[in-house]
Amino acid sequence: MTEPTQDNSPPRYITEHQIEGVGDLNQHLTIYPDDKPGHGGASHDYKVEWPAGAPDAAPDMCGPDSIVIRFQNGPISEAGVNGISHEALLAIIIDRLESFQAGEYIRLANQHALNHCKCALEHLHARTRQRIKRGVEGTSKI
Repeated sequence: MTEPTQDNSPPRYITEHQIEGVGDLNQHLTIYPDDKPGHGGASHDYKVEWPAGAPDAAPDMCGPDSIVIRFQNGPISEAGVNGISHEALLAIIIDRLESFQAGEYIRLANQHALNHCKCALEHLHARTRQRIKRGVEGTSKI
């Protein structure tokens, strides 16, 4: 199912989402960077793979067995908009957790995770505000 990275080296698997010995969804998800580290020293494309659609899945859920999450690579002023931000991904997770907390899946663990995601988002926003104040937001300058 997995393919070598663009430079033909074997993928570096990310497994922090898994709990050993637990047969949950996370055991079925394979995650790895799908590119060489780029701007800033990080990968910008992450491939998430899962087993092909289940026989009882709805037709629209039997789509591709993978997705690539592409993060912004380089400042917009130099590279244009070419991916998502950490903030955008956190906003999606926050929305899902808030929806669970507003429904039948309300759980203390969800609330703790939600609080930490909101805290992470605030730290990233604070970083952006500081960069704007220093006049370096949207550039490669540190």
